[in-house]
Amino acid sequence: MSANTPDHTFTNHFVSDRAAGLWLSGIKEMAMLSARIDGAASLAWGVPSFATPEYISNGVIAQLKNDNDIGKYALPDGLDELKQLVARKHKVDTGISVDADKHVMISAGNMQGMHSLLRVITNPDDEIILTDPCFASHIQQVNMCDGKPVYWPLDEGNSWSLDIDALSGLISGKTKAIIINSPSNPTGKIFSRENLLRIGEMAKAHDFMILIDDPYSHFTYEHKDKFFNLASVVDLFENIAYLYSFSKAYAMSGWRLGYIILPAWLKKQVIKIHDLNMVCTPRVSQSAGITALSGDAHHLAEYEAAFRNRRELICQRLDTVSHVFEYIKPEGAYYVFPRILVPHNNARDFCLELLHKAKVTLTPGSAFGPSGEAHVRMAYCVSEDTINLAFDRLEAYFGRG
Repeated sequence: MSANTPDHTFTNHFVSDRAAGLWLSGIKEMAMLSARIDGAASLAWGVPSFATPEYISNGVIAQLKNDNDIGKYALPDGLDELKQLVARKHKVDTGISVDADKHVMISAGNMQGMHSLLRVITNPDDEIILTDPCFASHIQQVNMCDGKPVYWPLDEGNSWSLDIDALSGLISGKTKAIIINSPSNPTGKIFSRENLLRIGEMAKAHDFMILIDDPYSHFTYEHKDKFFNLASVVDLFENIAYLYSFSKAYAMSGWRLGYIILPAWLKKQVIKIHDLNMVCTPRVSQSAGITALSGDAHHLAEYEAAFRNRRELICQRLDTVSHVFEYIKPEGAYYVFPRILVPHNNARDFCLELLHKAKVTLTPGSAFGPSGEAHVRMAYCVSEDTINLAFDRLEAYFGRG
């Protein structure tokens, strides 16, 4: 049974049809398989190679010593100090003032935040539009909420751009939301201001939500002028939920911390799901967030410079195996999404072959939607040594182009 195939053959009566119909993310599947291969060079999981910045860790250490409440529950929507800092950050980032109590929700990362949002807005068979390819887990989150993923193919021939003219044909009376991730995982594409504004116009006209999943906006390299945050459009506030994650920019993936900026009417519903799901985001993680947003985040420039160098390295190494992969240079985030040129049965089998025969771990593009088949995702957030080791092995396995 493929991890990318719903397990409808599982007959244990304790397992719901909903659970049996889901599959494990291809990213996590490959990471777990890779962990069993001694010495595998993994480009599968998008976990930054950096430790959490020292100023954040030291701040939490001090709070662990001095704050008697740090091990207790927080209120469901988060610590007031963190919510106030988030509101201030959002004003700086977007120019829009929000009320910390009415519009800010502290989440346990964007995965948990997105799950809570989809639980609130999705009735059975409601449609959620996903760019194709998209972040792998968004597909299964929609399925888990009994919604229907509607795939909006990106234009690979135009550097993975949005085909904005095709969007109107995907909107129906059942459309509840569209999920936008820019810079994009897995393609690294930064969607244009013009196209994002067109999406906003359609959301207003057809009354659906735009869910913005933002882990990567700090990593736009030479394309900073191209990046546009649709959450900065005040007229769209009631149609947007903006999710920000500390996982990537602050190297805090294991802390499980993020936040949502959302309309007051929507927060009243999301807080119920959040409470039932986990009571509150762990207080110690929220304390880390307070330290992160109170300090000088000087590490951000360092991280972006490192990822820029690693992007150049992985593109140079891809050029040496141009007979195996064809790629579009990513504009942001820290992934590249090459097309497989050599004969293969499917992307998953191709990745399993490389893992077992070359000890290189990639993520099959099929995990990211139908348009991802015949592609692989490579994460260049790992160390340069890991990138070089992976490509040394790929060159040994396929030969140089």
